[in-house]
Amino acid sequence: MSLIAEFEYYLVHEKRYSQHTVIAYLKDLEQFCEILNLSSDKSIKEVNHQMMRSYLVDMMEEGLENSSVNRKLSSVKTFYRFIRQQGYIDANPAQKVKSVKQKKVLPQFVPEQQLWDSSIFNDIEDEFTRCQDELIMELLYQTGIRLSELINLEESNISDHQIKVLGKRNKERIIPISHLLTEIIYRYRQSKSVLGLKTRHLLCTKAEKKLSPKFVYNKVNFYLSRVTNLSKKSPHVLRHTFATHMLNNGASLETIKKLLGHTDLSATQIYTHNSFKQIQSIYKQAHPRG
Repeated sequence: MSLIAEFEYYLVHEKRYSQHTVIAYLKDLEQFCEILNLSSDKSIKEVNHQMMRSYLVDMMEEGLENSSVNRKLSSVKTFYRFIRQQGYIDANPAQKVKSVKQKKVLPQFVPEQQLWDSSIFNDIEDEFTRCQDELIMELLYQTGIRLSELINLEESNISDHQIKVLGKRNKERIIPISHLLTEIIYRYRQSKSVLGLKTRHLLCTKAEKKLSPKFVYNKVNFYLSRVTNLSKKSPHVLRHTFATHMLNNGASLETIKKLLGHTDLSATQIYTHNSFKQIQSIYKQAHPRG
């Protein structure tokens, strides 16, 4: 088994990363090998610090965003850390290569006044499609779950006005859901029943297959394009919107951290910047000398 194949096995069976994450790691490694012309395990083991620096410079000269450079570098560092732990090399050549500085970009979110209502789905004649589109949008916005978590939701995960979500590294979390969302789920299940669809996944195609990430992304992009002019219109924008609206309406950071499935509070604190912008706006409107 090649070193990269061993690494893939480690990511899938030991780290238990999602398929999407594993593919991203392998793609980064493939590009790394192409740039440094590494065609065998022997050449991979012979990579040194200077070659790693050359790899970093090459990515910078290609004009990649600093965030992309750091992600790819992180993949390579993880790979070399793994093969060092396995005893294939004596030192990690990527260990002392520092990540590049990246701009702090505030997460985009849909303002509350631009949120859609159910009428946006009224022009869809097919009941199953209408219910599914509405459920996709509301689940993402009302729970803040990730795209991968959405498409992997199972019927058994829904119970008593709450959903059980299997997040990164197979960590489970419970998220309460509203009466409105419960009603949408009920109507969707009814439309599935009419078509005789009996899959374990909550969301599925008429052919009883699990929804693809691209399918969900296109749906979200389509509906957000009708209500907002944000530059980004993705499922992750709805996750940001969930967190920002929760914070703006009084939820604590610790609560939002648990709902989002973050392991570190620092990952959640980025939403305080969005909240402060709203506080600043209210201050200017409400204070006589604002």
